[in-house]
Amino acid sequence: MKSIYKITVSTLLGILVLAGCQDDFLDRPIQSEISTGNFYQTKQEIRLATAALYSRVWAQWNNLAYIPLGDILSGNLVIPWQGADLVQLNTFTLSGSNQRLTDGWTGLYTIVAHCNGTIKGINENTPATVAVADKNAGLAEARFIRAMAYYHLVMLWGEVPIIEDNTKLIKSPLINKNRAADVYRFITEDLTFAAENLRATDEKGRLTSWSAKGMLSKVYLTMSGLGELGGNRNQEYLNKAKLYAQDVIENSGLTLLPSYPDLFKTQFNDNSESLFALQWSVTSGWMEGNQLLTYSPSKDINPQKDGAWGAPSPSYDLYIAYAKQDSIRRKATFMLTGDHYPELNAAGGGYTAEGPGMKKHIIGNEADNNSPAMTFLGSIQHNALLRLADIYLIYAEAILGNNATTSDANALLYFNKVRTRAGVDPVTVLNTDIILNERRLEFACEGQYWFDLVRLSYYNPQKAVGLLSNQQRVRFEYNTDTEVATPTDPIGPISPATFATFTLQLPAVEVIANPKLNEPSVPYYE
Repeated sequence: MKSIYKITVSTLLGILVLAGCQDDFLDRPIQSEISTGNFYQTKQEIRLATAALYSRVWAQWNNLAYIPLGDILSGNLVIPWQGADLVQLNTFTLSGSNQRLTDGWTGLYTIVAHCNGTIKGINENTPATVAVADKNAGLAEARFIRAMAYYHLVMLWGEVPIIEDNTKLIKSPLINKNRAADVYRFITEDLTFAAENLRATDEKGRLTSWSAKGMLSKVYLTMSGLGELGGNRNQEYLNKAKLYAQDVIENSGLTLLPSYPDLFKTQFNDNSESLFALQWSVTSGWMEGNQLLTYSPSKDINPQKDGAWGAPSPSYDLYIAYAKQDSIRRKATFMLTGDHYPELNAAGGGYTAEGPGMKKHIIGNEADNNSPAMTFLGSIQHNALLRLADIYLIYAEAILGNNATTSDANALLYFNKVRTRAGVDPVTVLNTDIILNERRLEFACEGQYWFDLVRLSYYNPQKAVGLLSNQQRVRFEYNTDTEVATPTDPIGPISPATFATFTLQLPAVEVIANPKLNEPSVPYYE
């Protein structure tokens, strides 16, 4: 079945005027012809509108914040180029003026605004002739994606404003932050509605009820540690995380893709493991599509032989995290000098890496992807933000819960499915360190590790700070003859990590525009 984005993009671009990403976007309602009364009149129009929420509205986040905040900040990657902002993420010297923080904040709230506009449009304009199930399915898609945006916001900034109707900001643009616990409650309410109203199966690339249940397992696992600084997590939330994950594992019919490297090839977009992936199509416009090919190590393997603007280097800390046996995941995640990739510039004999660099999201040129119109500004990789391997590891961690170790058969079964898929020997016992390290190796360069560290900081801040403080957040040189990696000097003086490191500063431009963001948070629910 064709991707939903390929089916709808030409029609969408004809009717949808996407909102800009101005600094004062919180003061602006969504600007879209879709939100007027001439749309949402049929099931097809609702699905056309929600399809837009999978792609272009994510562009600012995907292209400017996804890798920097997920993998540079966490110590997986190092980029000494592209200005001081990325250096500050590596050295913990960032402030509210850091542009990548602003890009992340505005990018996520842009997604929220579009979801809010879609929800409002469906609720206000859908006639009774549209079946309730079809109307609710559209609302469920928008609410899932809004929940995903708020999940990133609360994990990065903690207390943030909850906005359900952007049009209200016209009269009252100055708003307070809300408590983190309320933001999480809001997320779970959106996801619960999505779980109850999304279809169990849908066309390729669309969200399903299993997507929502999988995300609920992740959110409840995260919530279980919120405010639990004594080291024990909330057992009720751990149980919910376990039950939702178990439901997806046992009843969805989804399976791990047999080949780990195939997860990141466009031939396997929206594969059997994908629960939520951004749906990108060919484009040549700035901030219209997936621009992760700009991280390519060489323009010679890119579409149009252009767009390699500075490849991220894997940190020495990430390099030493991979055991020698874990070569399949390592090579699919980052390149070492001498690594050969026959699928990149295949017609030219492949590509041999000349130095360490990120491999994930580097998919090759037009011919490699059978996409003659693809540009370096429009990668057609549908990068997954939630996949089944995540649910397997969440399930194992929820079973571990507050125990020091576990040898639970189900926890080991699904944990080891992730390892054996990667060609790594199974383990016989689990603890927090083993699970956290496995998550790092499985999801490196997928924007996840910072959020795993934040989750840990909720209930064991000393351990989380210790992990950051002991990292070797530097690049390295690799000798192919001796197979020895030698760390290089830091790209700048690295400030000591503290508990406060895990809550990012609010963007300065937003605080200036809305001074109430500096006030104490207020309850969202009475």
